[in-house]
Amino acid sequence: MSHIGMEADGAPAPIHRVPGPRLRRQVWLRTATGQRLAYASSWWEASHVDDYLQNRTLPIWANLARLRTELYREVQGIYHGHEPALDKAFGQRGSFWGRHYLFWHRGRPLTLIYEVFSPYLSKYLGPMQLDS
Repeated sequence: MSHIGMEADGAPAPIHRVPGPRLRRQVWLRTATGQRLAYASSWWEASHVDDYLQNRTLPIWANLARLRTELYREVQGIYHGHEPALDKAFGQRGSFWGRHYLFWHRGRPLTLIYEVFSPYLSKYLGPMQLDS
């Protein structure tokens, strides 16, 4: 986790909805053999992050579920495309899917989450089909 203060930090536009000063959390989701499946970055209000991420070694959802935190997920953007930097980071040639969304709790934005998914996931989910 990194303190970013009031910086936009290259985050999607709804970053301004998350009160500051902020922290950024970045994780790679991997298989047991180390194959990268997804990248996720989240931005949190620094003064409240410990209330919700009590065990920072666990995924966000596991922390929130343990607390029985009631949430609303507002998807703000979905992406699909190619990016050489992602090819390199995932060790897989794209195309990549991504999304960003806000988690709301008690009528206030709790965190902004940005995720990118590896094409390697098709091994588990099956091939992707796009309509022409």
